[in-house]
Amino acid sequence: MTDPVALVHANRRRLRVRRIVLLASTPLLLAALLFCAKVLSMYAFAHQAVASHATGHHAGTVEAARGQEPFNVFEPWKAPYNAGVGLAELGDLDGARARFEEALALARGLEQCAVRVNLAIVLERIGDRALREGDGAAASKAWQEALTVTEDAPAECSSPEADDASPDPDRSMEETLEEQERRLSEKLEDNASPDQPEEPEQGEEQDTPDGDKLDDIKDRLEQGQQERDERDESNEGDGGGSGTDRPW
Repeated sequence: MTDPVALVHANRRRLRVRRIVLLASTPLLLAALLFCAKVLSMYAFAHQAVASHATGHHAGTVEAARGQEPFNVFEPWKAPYNAGVGLAELGDLDGARARFEEALALARGLEQCAVRVNLAIVLERIGDRALREGDGAAASKAWQEALTVTEDAPAECSSPEADDASPDPDRSMEETLEEQERRLSEKLEDNASPDQPEEPEQGEEQDTPDGDKLDDIKDRLEQGQQERDERDESNEGDGGGSGTDRPW
């Protein structure tokens, strides 16, 4: 026959063990719940960032990116990348550059491809802005930095896997990088200082253009300036220069 007193003591011991197990597992349960909440919030903020960019609500893209930042151990580069896209579209090129550079330092492998493309776009826009302000040297410096960022892209950025991982799957990453290199090289070449004419030797007469030739040269210069002004004005709205791409 079972002793009632012993049975009571045994039940009490089992209850104490259950309480201890419950108390010990509570932090783990809370951590698991917080982890699930964080994962869900990351997906929610990521979706909000993409949706805001697609609808042209670029301030919303920046706000959503800020929501992605805390404790983002899975894709730490995504938050500064999305913030950079939003800031670039808002015209804050210096802020966008800082965020894209932050994203590039965190990106690995194929993650670098889109970051490099967009960082190069922002640097190109900074160069375009400098040229409009009359600072050709600063323009060339920014374009050269953009070209270096593009040329340093890993070889895997030209692979089909890079297209699959791209934020814009309709684009060819390889063609985008090649187009950037071509466009930046042309801008650098066009902005290069012309060779200084050789000084004539002592006693050698210089050919002086007559009045008609001077007028012709002046007309060509004025026409070229007018074309550049029209080109810059057409790109003034989005902060870009001739043919400059948009962040994506």
